Amino acid sequence: MAEVVCRDLTLGYEDRILFENLNFEVNHGDYLCVVGENGAGKSTLMRTILRLQEPLSGTVEYGEGLKPTEVGYLPQQTLVQRDFPASVREVVISGCLGRCGKRAFYNKEDKALAEKNMRRLGIDDLAKKCYRELSGGQQQRVLLARALCATGKLLLLDEPVSGLDPMVTAEMYQLIERLNKEGITVIMISHDIHGAVRYASHILHIGSDIFFGTKEEYLDQEISRKYLQKGSDEE
Repeated sequence: MAEVVCRDLTLGYEDRILFENLNFEVNHGDYLCVVGENGAGKSTLMRTILRLQEPLSGTVEYGEGLKPTEVGYLPQQTLVQRDFPASVREVVISGCLGRCGKRAFYNKEDKALAEKNMRRLGIDDLAKKCYRELSGGQQQRVLLARALCATGKLLLLDEPVSGLDPMVTAEMYQLIERLNKEGITVIMISHDIHGAVRYASHILHIGSDIFFGTKEEYLDQEISRKYLQKGSDEE
């Protein structure tokens, strides 16, 4: 059964339509990479799936009993976020806020979950460190641990390797792949088309041309050959 279903989705703004009549679904255990040109609407699609923005038309539906508060989100980092003056533990446990409901404080289960996800991502030794003192790769692990505190089902990742050096990028991809193999569904926006076709099970390409299908189907399309060549030229 699908965890996310987008039907006849049209996204854009009052004076500009980004794309129209998009249909796709993401099933449990999928690893979907969303690729396309800058400005094509990838981040707008992500915000729409998160119900932070309304579509111009069409619907986004959650399946398998998935609630909006059970979706983990790792957004693109801003300079302000990178300089956030909080401890690693404080940042990670803030991912439990959606679980708190009307509770004013974190409970034992929330604290245990935060500790579990810090160990899971290998950052438990950084728990007392100030977030802004960490390297870019460490910060991304912290934010991923925070997203995991919100979900055991679905992660939405917006350019999670942006700005990371090649070695840290490879480590982040391997980490996301491991989480996916552990049963977490992944939807990831990526400008790295080569990384996308290496790790993803499915590809959604949006822009002047739109494609949705398996990675193998995508690689058989002319749209992928053009985009892969462009990605190689930019490296």
